Amino acid sequence: MLVVEMPSEILRLGQPAPVTVRDANGQMLIRKGTLVASEAQRQRLISRTLYVDESEGEMLKRILSGQLDALLRQNAALGEMARVQTDASGLIAPPAPKPAMAPVPAWAHLQMCAGVLLRDPVPAEFTARLDSLQSEVAERVAADADETLLILINLLARDPHQQHATQALLAAVVSGLLARSANRFTPAQLTSLRCAALTRNLAMATTQDQLALQDDSPTPQQLAKIEGHVTRGLQCLRDAGVTDEVWLEVVAQHHAAPAAGPLESLPLVHQLARILEWTDRLTGQMSVRKTRPAPAAAVAIKAACRGAQGQGVDEVGALAVKVLGIYPPGSYVRLSSGEIGVVLKRGVNATTPKVASLFSKSGAALAEPIVRDTRRRPHDVAASVAPHEVKVRLNMDKLVQLG
Repeated sequence: MLVVEMPSEILRLGQPAPVTVRDANGQMLIRKGTLVASEAQRQRLISRTLYVDESEGEMLKRILSGQLDALLRQNAALGEMARVQTDASGLIAPPAPKPAMAPVPAWAHLQMCAGVLLRDPVPAEFTARLDSLQSEVAERVAADADETLLILINLLARDPHQQHATQALLAAVVSGLLARSANRFTPAQLTSLRCAALTRNLAMATTQDQLALQDDSPTPQQLAKIEGHVTRGLQCLRDAGVTDEVWLEVVAQHHAAPAAGPLESLPLVHQLARILEWTDRLTGQMSVRKTRPAPAAAVAIKAACRGAQGQGVDEVGALAVKVLGIYPPGSYVRLSSGEIGVVLKRGVNATTPKVASLFSKSGAALAEPIVRDTRRRPHDVAASVAPHEVKVRLNMDKLVQLG
C-alpha cells in the first residue's frame, strides 16, 4: 500500500475523520468517518506523522483545491480560505455503489471472508480487511435486519461448519441491534462494538471450528486455548495495528464486565461489553455441534436471558426480547393449527412473528411455503421447535423473497 503524508490539521475535535488515517507502514490509526471524540485523542494522533492511502490523498487534495479555487473566484477573505484547509468534515463522500449480490450468496461470501480473516490474521492486511468486513455487515443489517437474522440464525443452528465465522457475524449483527436500540451510543462506538464482536474469539477461531465438528470432548490443549483466548486475542489485535481503545477494551471485558447494576450507570465500555457478553452467550446457545443439536430458539434465548450468573433475567436479556422477539427470524415454530414453519420477520410484538409454514398439521411437507398471520388463530405461535426436528431442505432464496 502506498501512503502519502497528510496535514495533521485535517483532524478536528468533534468532527469525523475525512479519510482513513494511517502510520508510515500503512497501518490504520483511525477509520474514515470515526468521530474525533476528545482533545486527548486528537493530540495522541497528531503527535506523530500521519499518512493517508495514496488514492484518498489525491482525492483530498483535489477537493481542497477545488474549494480554494471557488473562494478565490468569489474574492473570499483569507480567513475563509484558511478554514478550507483545516475543516475537512464535509469531505466524507458516500461509498461507491457495489455490485448487487443476492442476500444468501452475499452472506455465504461474508462467512467465507470472515473465516479466512479470523483463522489466519495477517497483520499487514488485518485492520483494512476487518474494517471492510464490519462495514459490509453494517450495510446489510441497515438494508434488512430481518433478512440478515433469517439467514444467519438458520445457518448457525443447522450447519456446524465454519462455526466461528458464523458466530462472529451473528454476534456483530445482534450486539449492534441491541446497542442501537439502547439509543445512547454514537456511530463510532457502534462500529467499535461490531469490530469487537467479530474479533472477540480471534485467538481460538480454529479451535472453535474443530470443537463444532469433533466427536470427543475438548483436549487439554484445546481447553488451554479457550482459557487464554482473551489475552492472546488482544495481543493479536495490537500486533495487527488495532489502536481503537473502545474496541480493545470491549474485547478485554466481554467475559468480565460487571453483571450487577443498571446498564446505563456503567462506564461506556462496560455497557458495550455487557451487550457483547450477552450476545456471546446467545450465539453459543444457538450453535449446532456434531455432538449436540441446537435447541429451539426460545430455549436458547431463555438460557441467555438468565444472566451471567444464571439467575433471573438481566437487563440486556430483557432488551434482547424486545429487539429480537422470542421467536427470531431463522428459528422454527409450531402453530396452534399444528403446522410447523420458519420465522421470516419479527412481528409487532415478541410473540407474533411473520411465519412461513413448511409442514401441514398432519406432518406432511408442503410443496410451497405458505405465509401465515400469527396474530390470528389458528395460526398463532404455540411453541418453539428445535431445528433438527425440521427435516426438510430449505430454499433460503425463496424464504428471503417471502420475507
